[in-house]
Amino acid sequence: MHRQEIAGSLLSSLPLGARILVIRLRSIGDIVLLTPALRLLKEWRPDLRVSVLLESRFRELLENNPDVDEVLGPGDGTGWTKISSRARAVREIRRRGFELCMNLHGGPTSSLLAAWSGARWKAGFEHFRRRGIYQILIPDARTILNKPVIHTAEHQASAFFHLGLPRKEIPPARLEVTAAEEAGWRDKRSTLGLPPEIEYAVLHPTAIYTTKQWAPENFSRLGAHLEREVGLPVIYSCGPGESAVLNAVEKVASTSLRRLQSPNLRQFAAVLAAARIFVGNDSGPAHMAAALGRPGVVIFGSSSSRIWGPWPPKSSWRIVQNNYDCNPCPGDRCYRFERPECILSITYEQVRSAVETVLTESAQKPR
Repeated sequence: MHRQEIAGSLLSSLPLGARILVIRLRSIGDIVLLTPALRLLKEWRPDLRVSVLLESRFRELLENNPDVDEVLGPGDGTGWTKISSRARAVREIRRRGFELCMNLHGGPTSSLLAAWSGARWKAGFEHFRRRGIYQILIPDARTILNKPVIHTAEHQASAFFHLGLPRKEIPPARLEVTAAEEAGWRDKRSTLGLPPEIEYAVLHPTAIYTTKQWAPENFSRLGAHLEREVGLPVIYSCGPGESAVLNAVEKVASTSLRRLQSPNLRQFAAVLAAARIFVGNDSGPAHMAAALGRPGVVIFGSSSSRIWGPWPPKSSWRIVQNNYDCNPCPGDRCYRFERPECILSITYEQVRSAVETVLTESAQKPR
């Protein structure tokens, strides 16, 4: 039988307790949206031992996830340190004797790691470079699922469906917070002036590109509305190297912000898990909040909300986006106008209305 012909039965034919390596190096959203597929796989074949290879800065996203047996790294550092670290990582990968390596990333580093994995079977999407690495090429997800537009969670699940995972409804994303982490956040709340019994909102005003970043003055105005009119204290969050955005919000606000700067991902998850609502740009933290079951509003600019919205689409979330025929675009700059109208056109009133709707509707549901 041709190796492409066995794709549909590959997962079912793996021996009991076989090891699978899934490569998804980055970033927050992609990794969170991989968890539905991993859940389906483990529910179907709990005997399989699943390792996920991702950059060390993201490993906390999968810690304590019951569908992941092990998190591996590709090797860190720069120069010779990186070379030796990567060599050690490859030795560790090969030592495990993987039956199957699924590359869901596709970049040059992931391609090399897949090639060096020593896995008996290697699979990757047919649009990836270095196709010769793989015995099995996975078709476009739109072809597999027979849909014109595919959400990222569906895209990643489709690879497993092609290899024989029985098709069924794709579950929500999963992010686990331990009781110890919840207790740790309760102990630290007082440092931000938040008594244990007080609900709060998390506003995340940063994004990877300016085409995705709602104006700081709008976040400042929204935060003031939540504090003064709704009576909901606001925590402003940002990741490493993003404090300048909070500085801009604070400058407009003319008052000190309640800041959560550069928490590790486990700490941030604990903060999000206890939030009354999350409001932010199209970015990884929005997917974390959705995976934790919190209500939220996400503001979209240059990217597609149909591909990158919270998964699954649900009533406790609202997407605010103004449609332009040039959407989606790469996002690193505006390719159509002198400035990114897609994000700049979103008004304060649009977002405030969405926030008020989510607060009202989610208050009617048990937490």
